[in-house]
Amino acid sequence: MAENDFQTTVESLYQGINQFISSKTVVGEPIHLGDTIILPLVDVSFAVGAGAAAGSSKNANNSGGGMGGKINPCAVLVISNGSTKLVNVKSSDGLSKILDMVPDFVNKITGNSKAENATEDIDIDSVDV
Repeated sequence: MAENDFQTTVESLYQGINQFISSKTVVGEPIHLGDTIILPLVDVSFAVGAGAAAGSSKNANNSGGGMGGKINPCAVLVISNGSTKLVNVKSSDGLSKILDMVPDFVNKITGNSKAENATEDIDIDSVDV
């Protein structure tokens, strides 16, 4: 009887894995910005555990199980104008690289060049208030 409970528990856990993890979990949905495509990449880890006990007990259900997972962003794949860049975001440097790339993407989409967006530097100490 405990054998049947254990088998049922394990089967139900593995059926839930299909809903929990898919290829889109690892690669992510592509983001289209003009002629640029950004694909987020993540590390996926998961664990499954199940158990059952046999013996005389007032409780007829002596089995149980659990499943857990962890998803961490690891990189961003940027495809633009026929070139491909892989930006690692596991460290804070990778995240700042992505944030630094955002204005370039916006400029490509809106058609603005850096010269059009240039601003005049003003020395704050020389300004009278």
